[in-house]
Amino acid sequence: MTRTHRLFQLMQALRDCPPPATARDLAQALEVTPRTIYRDIDALRGLGAVIDGAAGFGYTLIEDAAMPPLSFSNDELEALVLGLREVGQVGDPALVQAAQSALSKLRARLPAAQAHRLQHAVLTARRFAPLPEPGIDVTILRQATWDERTIRFDYCDAQARDTRRSVDPLSIVYMQASHCLLAFCHLRKDFRAFRLDRMRGLEIIEASFRPRRVPMLREYWAQMQAKVAS
Repeated sequence: MTRTHRLFQLMQALRDCPPPATARDLAQALEVTPRTIYRDIDALRGLGAVIDGAAGFGYTLIEDAAMPPLSFSNDELEALVLGLREVGQVGDPALVQAAQSALSKLRARLPAAQAHRLQHAVLTARRFAPLPEPGIDVTILRQATWDERTIRFDYCDAQARDTRRSVDPLSIVYMQASHCLLAFCHLRKDFRAFRLDRMRGLEIIEASFRPRRVPMLREYWAQMQAKVAS
């Protein structure tokens, strides 16, 4: 790990840890020694970060020099918190962690009064019925969708019939009861929705369908809207 990378990680740890963060806690998070943390704190202060505290007392990030203050209305702030907390409830593990990190970065960039409002926001999101666990790595699926790469997987439908599918992934939709992949299915030669908890053995094929994902998705949404309207 380069020192630059470690300094970035330390800044993120200071955002994430409840203040004051002790050198021991920070050292465990970064897998370094407390002595390294002391040196890196001095380096961050030299770069302009305002970090309160000292060895033996813990550290609190007061002002993040890497992130200039943002300005949101109170309603905008509540909307951001609600959206990120919803991701924390419905997202896969990587998205849950990303939402938590985004909240901590927002808190570091906001003026003190709004940072307090963010931390104690009125709106929140809760789901008491657990969603089915995806049968594949959703992080890989998201990347394949973004890269517009054809994928292959085993699928078990509602009638417990198993098929091997090759599809062009278009979008992942987080629904009330399950998460679904919207795709163009090569087997059926049509658009289909696949529940992530019924997918297994995900493979990425070399074939690319770039740059057709957006127009294909637009066509799929239009078809679904027409079915609802009819």
